[in-house]
Parts: sequence; C-alpha cells; structure tokens
Amino acid sequence: MYLKSRLLMIRTRNLTRVGLLAGLILLLSMAFINPRTALAATTGTAPVDHSIFDQLLKKYVDERGQVNYKGFRKDQAEFKKYLELLSRNPPAASWSKNEQMAYWINAYNAFTIQLILDHYPVQSIKDIGSKIQIPFVTTPWAIKFIPVGKEKISLDNIEHGTLRKKFDDPRIHFALVCASKSCPRLRNEAYVAEKLDSQLNDQGRDFLNNPAKNAISPKQASLSKYFDWYKGDWKDKGKSIEEWVNRYSNTKINSSTKISFMDYNWNLNEQ
Repeated sequence: MYLKSRLLMIRTRNLTRVGLLAGLILLLSMAFINPRTALAATTGTAPVDHSIFDQLLKKYVDERGQVNYKGFRKDQAEFKKYLELLSRNPPAASWSKNEQMAYWINAYNAFTIQLILDHYPVQSIKDIGSKIQIPFVTTPWAIKFIPVGKEKISLDNIEHGTLRKKFDDPRIHFALVCASKSCPRLRNEAYVAEKLDSQLNDQGRDFLNNPAKNAISPKQASLSKYFDWYKGDWKDKGKSIEEWVNRYSNTKINSSTKISFMDYNWNLNEQ
C-alpha cells in the first residue's frame, strides 16, 4: 500500500512538472510571435490588408482624383475580393484608432465606387434612388447596401454614425469622396494606419489649395460647401473655420476676410 501511494505521488509530481514546462514553452514561444498576430489570435480578427484596393486605385485613379469607372468594371472580380474582405472583417476593439479610421474611410470610398458601378452609367451619384431625396432617408447615402459583419449599413452610417461620432476628426471630410467633382480628390492609394495622419494632412493641403474647390484670397474666401454643411465640426473644441483654412491653405485669411460658399458640382468624378 505504501509503495502504491509513493508511486502515485511521483507520477503526480512528474505530471505537474510537465504541465509547468509546457506552459513555460508556450510563454517563451509567444514572445517571438508578432504582437499583432498574437493579438489577432485572441480577438478573432486582424486589421484588414488594404493592398488590393491600393493597387486598383493606382491603376484606375489619376493624379487629379478622377476615376476610370470602366476600368473598375473590368476588374470587378478583384474589386469584389476587397469589398468582401471588408464585409467579413469589421473593426475589432483591439484595433488601433488609426486602423479603425483607415478601415472606415476606405470602406466609404470603395463602396461609393461600387454604388456607382451598380448603376453605371450615371451622370451624378444624385441620379441614384428616389427622385425626391430626403436627407438621411431617401438619398443614395441612406441606402443600406453595405454588408459589414451580420448587418447592412449605409454610407451615412459610416460617415455620421461612425467616423464623425466616434473619432471626432474633421479631417475625414478631406478624405471621404462622394463620387462628385466638388469632392476632395480621391487618392490613388489606400489609407493605411501607418501613414494616416500624413495622408489626412496631405488631403487638407490638396483640397484647400485647389482653386476649383476653395478660391481663397486675404480679403475674400469662396470656400467649399463642406465648411458650411459641417460648420459644427470645424468649430468643435474652440476652433474656427479660419483656423482650419489657415492650417492648410497657402493663402491665409483672418476674421475680416469675407467668407462665402461655392455651389457644389455633383457631376461624376469620371476621367
């Protein structure tokens, strides 16, 4: 009886040592795993790779931001791969702020292109949907055609319900492109977390110094309707429209500058 008890104690002690050793090996191996990979393993989803969209943008968008929609149609199968990638991988809480923002900005721009392709040819995005358009109800931006996770959302949901509400960064208005000539330039590269800050600032400089979109002189500034439509965003946190203009415009304005707003050109941003 004593011998059996002794053997059982030895066996239990050995099993405990094996368990501790296995745990130590696991911890050591995780130290050599890419942190993002390890994080993805615990959260179930890794940040989306935007390289497919990046390649398509380089191929079908020129330096002025004009889009070759016919080219996108020819490459529809490849484009669909990217859209499906977005749909299957909504942002997780473990993603960084920039990873989430890049996802949503790219999603907005990519699904806007797809909306145009679904109704192509059109002269304007506003030709899509109801003849009488009620903001947030019957406009093209209110159509819930974007599958993300287990639900379908609209472009309005992305812009107003997520980007503006969650991230509170007015620079998104320089990046979201509604397929119209008065929109900011569609970059011929995808937004990525590592470069997001510089990309948004570059968009601001490009937009404010384009006289077709913002005609600025020290005495009079004819600004994009964006500065009228989203005036609350520009004035948030004690800032002003003048401060945002001066942050990016080569020509500076002040409180005595007469400000007006340009008519918006909704014609398609097509090459």
